[in-house]
Amino acid sequence: MRHLFIQFAAATALTAASLGTANAHATLETAEASPGGYKAVVRIGHGCDGQPTHTVRVEVPEGYIGVRPQPKAGWSLNIERGDYAHAYTLHGREVASGVKAVTWSGGPLDDAHYDEFVLSGTLAGDAGGTSLFFRTVQTCTEGTVAWDEIPAEGQDPHALDHPAPGLVVLASNDNHGGGHGHAHGADAKADAVTAGDLEIGAAWARAMLAGQKAAGAYLTVTNKGAEADRLVGGSSARAGKVEVHTMEVVDDVMTMRPVEGGLEIPAGGTVELKPGSFHMMFMDVAAPFAEGETVPVTLTFEKAGDVELSLPVRTVKGAGSGGHDHGHGHGQSHD
Repeated sequence: MRHLFIQFAAATALTAASLGTANAHATLETAEASPGGYKAVVRIGHGCDGQPTHTVRVEVPEGYIGVRPQPKAGWSLNIERGDYAHAYTLHGREVASGVKAVTWSGGPLDDAHYDEFVLSGTLAGDAGGTSLFFRTVQTCTEGTVAWDEIPAEGQDPHALDHPAPGLVVLASNDNHGGGHGHAHGADAKADAVTAGDLEIGAAWARAMLAGQKAAGAYLTVTNKGAEADRLVGGSSARAGKVEVHTMEVVDDVMTMRPVEGGLEIPAGGTVELKPGSFHMMFMDVAAPFAEGETVPVTLTFEKAGDVELSLPVRTVKGAGSGGHDHGHGHGQSHD
């Protein structure tokens, strides 16, 4: 099976900085998420100029609420609490304060070793469409490294000496699910297209930067029938090829590849194609998709046949230009 290996580039600045090699920065394991439950895994991959790390402090950004840190064996845990900028609704009740920073101390974490520091909490609904930054400071035997620089709008974090680990929070209209990961509610129903037993909705495509040749698109498919169907591919007048792809991170390298045999849509089930998971891949795009326009696509199902859609093009706000589409269209190679 042919594989498509995606190297991160400047057009994917925030995601690249967050998912780059563990030896380069303090990073987040997952750098893109919808509002709702989120586990922030801050990864420390080196010390301070060869010295071991004995303390790691992570600031909790506004909009990440109800946070609970995960203790680490052999490390002491200190929790700083304070007031939020405004009150939030969490699990049906109003909360106005919570964890603002967490410090793990007492290591050591040798310079040659790697470790993770974990927070569990909720991304508030009004954080959707923004970027959150987890300022991180690691203290070593004879020095300190502060990963606390935040890029300006559209700036490449690689231009910063010590970028803070960053998270793109998807806007609510990017997932039509209010942070729950499913296409339900008025918006999703309004743009749904029916084909036989299938209902396709919550569809959109990422905006692209000049020079990009590939981009992702996302949607949900609900099968109301008694038999499974399969999404096997697609076509578009805007792209030379449209395929169903999956994504995973292996050894800090983003790997994208076609789904062999297509993506099964189980009977009575819903499958979500979303950032960081299954998605439609538009390749050999002649003119980059611009925010606000629509892109035609014909999806091909094994049983339902061809289904025509018009995808609105969107950009994740607050994440810099291009929406950080995981490096689509840059540094591609095949094997």
